Amino acid sequence: MNSTGQPIAHGQPLLALYSPMLVSAQEELLLASRLKGTLSGASGETRTDADNLEAAATKRLQYLGISSSDIERIHRTGEVRRTMTLRSTAAGVVIEKNVLSGQRIMAGDALYKVADLTTVWIEGEVFERDLPAIRLGATVTAEFDALPGANRFGRITYIYPTLNAETRTARIRVALSNPGLLLKPGMYATIRIDAVSSTALSVPRSAVLSTGERNLVFVRRTDGKLEPRNVTIAESTPERTRILSGLTVGETVVASATFLVDAESNLGTALGGMGDMPGMDMTKPAEKKE
Repeated sequence: MNSTGQPIAHGQPLLALYSPMLVSAQEELLLASRLKGTLSGASGETRTDADNLEAAATKRLQYLGISSSDIERIHRTGEVRRTMTLRSTAAGVVIEKNVLSGQRIMAGDALYKVADLTTVWIEGEVFERDLPAIRLGATVTAEFDALPGANRFGRITYIYPTLNAETRTARIRVALSNPGLLLKPGMYATIRIDAVSSTALSVPRSAVLSTGERNLVFVRRTDGKLEPRNVTIAESTPERTRILSGLTVGETVVASATFLVDAESNLGTALGGMGDMPGMDMTKPAEKKE
């Protein structure tokens, strides 16, 4: 594997490595294997010790990153190789390569970084005031500047437990499927969170008339008339708005309040003048006495 960006399969060779430690580990394995064969007719405890010695030599090679197929080849051929092949333990794409031919490496050096890009993460910031509406599993729509018009859908998989004291935001993680590997690490995205739960009391977003000082919905009464109702709203999605107070479950509201003028100065005229319209007879709510 000689360059970044290359796809790699599980078990595919990465590099051939020479190490005196690997050579001695192979020799120990062959010695333990021959000893086991020699003691095949010995007592049970002796055979057990030989088996344990061979198992320990095999484990040592496995810990050094040697695959089971290469260990089997050592058993089969009885040959010690000067170099051993290290293979990828995961399928994906090589995103970092930190080794060159002939380079000396030490234990703990990161030689390759392989990433499975069939699923990618987006990390985003959520304002502190919006955190009560954020939940694990919530649906997220992601828009990418590099892929205009091709929205992707994912879910929130993690909400970080700490808050940024300077920006007053918390980080969230969103998982997205990545067919065709079109999404690249480092891309910028805008995410929109479906924060209104399916079990929350909500109305169509167009049903809420915001005047700047209050929010109104129009409720159909039992006598068929429409009654304007002050409501307290919470978060909204492009389709729904969550209602905190002012409505109860089962009440019917007008799906669109955009027929009213969105200005407090004209609201009284709009309310008073709709009583003559067929099917739109309504009564203004009683004013509270001081």
